[in-house]
Amino acid sequence: MSKDLPVRVLGGPTAFFEYGGLNFLTDPTFDAPGEYGGPGRPTLRKLAPSPVAPTDLGRIDVVLLSHDEHADNLDHAGRALLADVPLTLTTPSGGSRLGGNAKGMADWETVQLDRPGGGTVTVTAVPAIHGPGPREAVEPITGEVVGFVLTGEGLPSVYVSGDNASLDAVKETADRFGPVDTAILFAGAPRFPVLFDGAPLVLDSAQAAEAARILDARRVVPVHCDSWAHFTEGREDVVAAFQAAGLADRLD
Repeated sequence: MSKDLPVRVLGGPTAFFEYGGLNFLTDPTFDAPGEYGGPGRPTLRKLAPSPVAPTDLGRIDVVLLSHDEHADNLDHAGRALLADVPLTLTTPSGGSRLGGNAKGMADWETVQLDRPGGGTVTVTAVPAIHGPGPREAVEPITGEVVGFVLTGEGLPSVYVSGDNASLDAVKETADRFGPVDTAILFAGAPRFPVLFDGAPLVLDSAQAAEAARILDARRVVPVHCDSWAHFTEGREDVVAAFQAAGLADRLD
């Protein structure tokens, strides 16, 4: 069933898919290449443009936003897009900052969305930690992050990891929702020497393969592994890691 869910990967963390008659977009990043900086923050450098403009996607019903505080997950064009989207689901603090149609979700909170043809899609917020170590040590530095699981009667389950570096968080999700039909895994092993001694802030390729095993994911769509200078591993590294783990047949 999972192969019936096409996912368009649009660069960085951005992906577009239809689910239950609703169109979902993850972490919108549509700016041209450039640099983003701020007081006390490492400079982020975007290397490649998105292959499409937001207007090329047609109707967007829901944005699944792992967090709003970093430009490699929500850039200027992505932020402008939110005003035209009926619903943005994100972190509790992000919902407060964004206002408008944004709704913050705590871990395990659910939202029911009406499907155009009848029935509902359930979106569940799931744990994510944006860096190594326990949440209480990481969040003061990198901020809140959230992942999502989508379910619905007669539909394959979909996991969107968000900027998560914690396999323990993946296991918590797997304990409630595994096996998962399609896992959209943020990877790329982004690193900054000044943060956590250069440890990955999101899953590296080997951890992404382990996450797929933990979830017993039937299909994995890797995102967040191109287009930005601080992503230290690319899709070729993800492919190699899945091959080494004997999971290459699950990789999309």
